Amino acid sequence: MAAPDFWNDPDSAQKTMQQMTRLKDSVGQYFDLSGRHSDVMVLWQLGMDEQDERVYPEVEEAIVSLSKELDLLEMTLMLSGEYDVNNAIVTLHAGAGGTEAQDWVQMLLRMYVRWAEKNKYKVEMMDFLAGDEAGVKSATILVSGINAYGYLKAEKGVHRLVRISPFDASGRRHTSFAAVDVMPEIDDNIEVNIDMADVRVDTFRASGAGGQHINKTDSAVRMTHMPTGIVVQCQNERSQIQNREQCMRLLRAKLFELERQKQADIKGELSGDYQAIEWGSQIRSYVFHPYNLVKDHRTGAETGNVQAVMDGDLGEFIEAYLKQEKSAEK
Repeated sequence: MAAPDFWNDPDSAQKTMQQMTRLKDSVGQYFDLSGRHSDVMVLWQLGMDEQDERVYPEVEEAIVSLSKELDLLEMTLMLSGEYDVNNAIVTLHAGAGGTEAQDWVQMLLRMYVRWAEKNKYKVEMMDFLAGDEAGVKSATILVSGINAYGYLKAEKGVHRLVRISPFDASGRRHTSFAAVDVMPEIDDNIEVNIDMADVRVDTFRASGAGGQHINKTDSAVRMTHMPTGIVVQCQNERSQIQNREQCMRLLRAKLFELERQKQADIKGELSGDYQAIEWGSQIRSYVFHPYNLVKDHRTGAETGNVQAVMDGDLGEFIEAYLKQEKSAEK
């Protein structure tokens, strides 16, 4: 009997193995949660039978832990998009406002890194451009792990900060903006046609820290796709070859996302449900003064615990976005 086709195709075989691993992990997670739930019920019943109040804190802690994992599992079940399972490429850009806006980008970058760490995702810095005096002008990170894009796509848009500026000696309140773009990392087996004749490649000396090597060679790479005007750059790697590879990954993802957006716009126009995403229409506001509030303007989700959000607790906002997205599909 002939071997299945995917054994003769390394890419198909790898994709199949990844799907099998995801299914195995899902089944394992179900049995783990089911077993822990049974253990908690037994412990609770023993405490009730023996009137032993010492078990109550342990039971309460276990229930809280199970509830959080069930909430995460519920969100996972809402991820039905074709590319939700992929890694996520997250790019942040400072808006108008100089140092204030660049500091806001640094705060958001920390927030996403903390979210990734809490959810056991791997984070790789693909590009980083430091601010003139403080903060970050722009940064691109790759968040690797199952469903990274499915969760982080909720963060795409303009984020608005309101606070008393630490850079203003007069202690005045400032409003800053930062743009967050989120794209799925595209597998090599997904065809994205790039004619290198349409791509201008520039090399330059990296501006960030990196020792003697990075200061003596033109290791940084910038690629401009002339037909679309898309510009990507990478300067975080030591060698020009590595930065070229990173740039191509970014360019493929951006061109793929551009085509997906075009198709979504056409579909939206045909259904009468098109809404433009513009710089002035922020998706979320983070208010530090005169009160504490983080509010998502798309879903209405909000919390007064601003510090927890800045430490990476984005579950409430991601869940609300996914529920709204799922409801819109019906």
